[in-house]
Amino acid sequence: MDYLSTIKWMFGKLPMYQNVGGKAYKKDLKNIFLISEYLNNPHKNIISVHVGGTNGKGSVSHMISSVLQESGYKVGLYTSPHLKDFRERIKINGKEIPKKYVQDFISIHYNFFESNNFSFFEMTVGLAFDYFKNQKVDIAVIEVGMGGRLDSTNIIDPLLSVITNISLDHTKFLGNNIKDIAKEKAGIIKENKTVIIGETHPETKEVFIQSALEKKSTIIFADQNNHKNYPSDLNGRYQHKNQKTALEALYFLRGKNYKISEVAIENGFNKVIQNTGLRGRWEVLSKNPLIICDTAHNKAALSVVIDQLDDYKSNKTHFILGFTDDKDLEDLSKLFPKDGVFYFVKANIERGVEPNKIMECFARNKRFGDTYESINIAVELAKQKTSDKDMIFVGGSSFVVSEIID
Repeated sequence: MDYLSTIKWMFGKLPMYQNVGGKAYKKDLKNIFLISEYLNNPHKNIISVHVGGTNGKGSVSHMISSVLQESGYKVGLYTSPHLKDFRERIKINGKEIPKKYVQDFISIHYNFFESNNFSFFEMTVGLAFDYFKNQKVDIAVIEVGMGGRLDSTNIIDPLLSVITNISLDHTKFLGNNIKDIAKEKAGIIKENKTVIIGETHPETKEVFIQSALEKKSTIIFADQNNHKNYPSDLNGRYQHKNQKTALEALYFLRGKNYKISEVAIENGFNKVIQNTGLRGRWEVLSKNPLIICDTAHNKAALSVVIDQLDDYKSNKTHFILGFTDDKDLEDLSKLFPKDGVFYFVKANIERGVEPNKIMECFARNKRFGDTYESINIAVELAKQKTSDKDMIFVGGSSFVVSEIID
């Protein structure tokens, strides 16, 4: 199979959470242990940092990776989901895994994957660990996919675990309140290791402290320490908290004899996008008209993004929005300004919410707009309707953003 055929097979043959949601969610780690044993346990040969949490875990992972790259290390980076190409998930020093490596991996292990009911995510995690081991990375930054305790990445024994924050998301799988979600996220805390918690929350603080006590782990709350603010090429307001979390992780690594200079930290934060290829975080797609996209997709994340949009004092904000079916649309609709101009679309995935359903929900809450057949059509119409003082925002889901970026 060539690369495109390989990717088509992966997407078509293997259950994938992005498309089918809960059908791809496994309630134990049996399969990933089976895959890892079959691959000779590549994860046991990788020094790693494990990054989980509800929001910001992707940004924090990219920040840590960027600074480590500036420090001269060969850094593996595993994140999800991808926006344009599958290979975005697996990188070394910002370079995507080669197409040939993906092709060869699937070709060699085709019968094994075909004959077992593995999820897309389990197979991809196995591929990442195999690649990082064979390429002899100095350290790998591994982002949790969903949750923590039962996430396929949770077979690693990391040098450090990081949990950015906790808010309501994926409640069908992780729990209906933030304490229950925190317990799932705390599953990445390891025996006699250190865990960094990015944000202190009164409802989750004790959950993390108790988990750390049970596992004899050291716990650090990043937001309780004073850190210098560094200029960054990531312009979202929410990135200030993410930077504090990443800094705490970098200081920990420095204490473990990783040579991370002040210059490396400055350059690393200033060149996150250049070094790692991170996209879709408060990304300005056009200045005339002003078009901004962001992958924020739950209440906590969207609240911060909408607050930052308000700072622009635009005459009208045109919102091009699509959501997945695991979101509380009633709650989310109330976050947006009533005087916004709304364009409702469907992301090109099975579990994308139909635009009519989004429109009806928003209308019940006095936010009015129309439905559109595609995101690109909506963007073109919004451009035609904008004045010099208007702006356009594209978001609601990573899968909406993925269709608009180059």
